[in-house]
Order: sequence, then structure tokens, then C-alpha cells
Amino acid sequence: MQSEIIKTKYNDTELNEFKMLIKGKINVAREELQDLVGTLSSSNSNGDDAAIAGKTLEDGSATFEKEQTNQLAGRQKKFIEQLEAALTRIENKTYGICRSTGKLIPKERLMAVPHTTQSMEAKLKQQ
Repeated sequence: MQSEIIKTKYNDTELNEFKMLIKGKINVAREELQDLVGTLSSSNSNGDDAAIAGKTLEDGSATFEKEQTNQLAGRQKKFIEQLEAALTRIENKTYGICRSTGKLIPKERLMAVPHTTQSMEAKLKQQ
């Protein structure tokens, strides 16, 4: 009679694979954040336009765009923080373990959402 071995954590080779994936995502996310910050700082340098009469509608639109860009930058910062936290979990060898169920999160889910801390089972129970 063969007993099934239940895997409780990822091995070093798998963790290294996740680490490389996450570092790549962090690099892309940081570049995108820099672009957003650059967009914000360049839109701040158009101070002369505000003095021109009849620009109220355009100013409102620019303000809305700036708020949108600011929100995107905030989300991007949070995403980078989550990815960095995932790297810490890899170093601690706790990466890939669901914080709700304690079970191993499937590799497919981690490849798609490498910063996740929950299995789909736990995530769906939250809703």
C-alpha cells in the first residue's frame, strides 16, 4: 500500500524560481512607478497655463488625470511592497504557505500571482 506524500513547502530550487520571477516583476513595477512619478512631476511644471482665462475645464481635466496617476502610483508602490514581502517569505522558507489554511498554495497560482498569501480556497471563503 503506497501512502501519498503531502508536500508542505517548496524546495530551494522552486523557491529560487519564484525569487527570479518576483525580482523581474519588481524591476518592471519600479520602472512603471518611475514613469508615473515622472508624469506627475512634468504635469506640475505647467504653472503658466493656470493664469490663462478660459482654462477651467482643461484644468479640471488635468487635475482628474493627476489624481488618477497619483492613485496608480500608490497602487504600484503597494504592489512593490507586496512583492518585496514575498521575497522575505522566500528567505524565511515560508513562501507559498496559505496564511489562512496553512496548506501549500498551488504553484500555478503563485506563478500567476506571486505575491499572494492565500490559496484560492481561502480567498473564495472571504467573499
